[in-house]
Amino acid sequence: MKQSYIARLELFVTNAQQIKQEFPWQNASVNRLAALLYAVEDKSADVGAIRMYHEMVKDNTRGFSSFRGTSAICIAALLSLSAQPEQQLANTLAVYDLLKERKFRASDYLVIAAYQIAAHTPYNQYDAAIDRTQAFYEGMRSKHRFLTGRDDYIFAAMLGLSDIPVERGLEQLEQLYLTLKPEFFSGNSVQALTQVLVLGGGDLASRVLSLREAFRARDIRMDKEYTLSSLGILSLLPHEQQQLVSDVSDTYEFLRPQKGFGGWSINKQELLLLSAALVSYQYVDDVRNGIVDSALSTSLTNIIIAQQTAIAVAAASAAAAAASS
Repeated sequence: MKQSYIARLELFVTNAQQIKQEFPWQNASVNRLAALLYAVEDKSADVGAIRMYHEMVKDNTRGFSSFRGTSAICIAALLSLSAQPEQQLANTLAVYDLLKERKFRASDYLVIAAYQIAAHTPYNQYDAAIDRTQAFYEGMRSKHRFLTGRDDYIFAAMLGLSDIPVERGLEQLEQLYLTLKPEFFSGNSVQALTQVLVLGGGDLASRVLSLREAFRARDIRMDKEYTLSSLGILSLLPHEQQQLVSDVSDTYEFLRPQKGFGGWSINKQELLLLSAALVSYQYVDDVRNGIVDSALSTSLTNIIIAQQTAIAVAAASAAAAAASS
């Protein structure tokens, strides 16, 4: 590994420790996501700023608002990295209300989707972006009613923000789903995988399967529930597969013995997801040379936020169920 990449991994570990210390009672997966958001910008976590914007979110929302839920530290970190955090929060709250008027249901996923739209759309184009988001979501739901739920809001927003024609995009999603579903156990994860591939502009089913086997040969399972979409991201990178596998493996092996990344702190699936994310960011630097499609660079952060939010919400739901039993 290059020294610059090792430095980024070390920064990520340090950020994770600092954020955990500052927010010990917040969701651990979201804390790690906040640490990642800072690390990939080569910045030390500004826990004071995250705390300030966490309080600002609470001051501008009601007690049971989803903005105060599992994703709260993620939103606070995103705001702290924003050029105009106060305006960004106001815009996000406005988009969130517009989405709820369209019958999208309150959730951590809707909070992130609202942030995405507000961050990447001019004010006078909110309605158009939400129209496309709704069209993609309803199109997916019409094909897969029992698979499509709140966890698809983030990907629907990303598709809505893209320049992909709705009908063509939905056709591509369905074609990829029919091709890939027989190869994997979880239909919901396959749907997320197809969303990644369509966002990346690639019909790369064969490359996904080939890369899966390359990871399996190294005893690494990237085809599990929460890592399958990461396999999609890696498949979109135009780099030699064995190198990708080695980079993810090396990153995992570097992080596992670090404080806060042992087996008692983070499970294998989440650590593989983070390792794949860090490797993907490393390659995204190639965008400057035109090697990687810029759409992938734009979507990468949001895809990783979607993945990590899914893990965090699942963990929070499991904990709540255990507490009530």
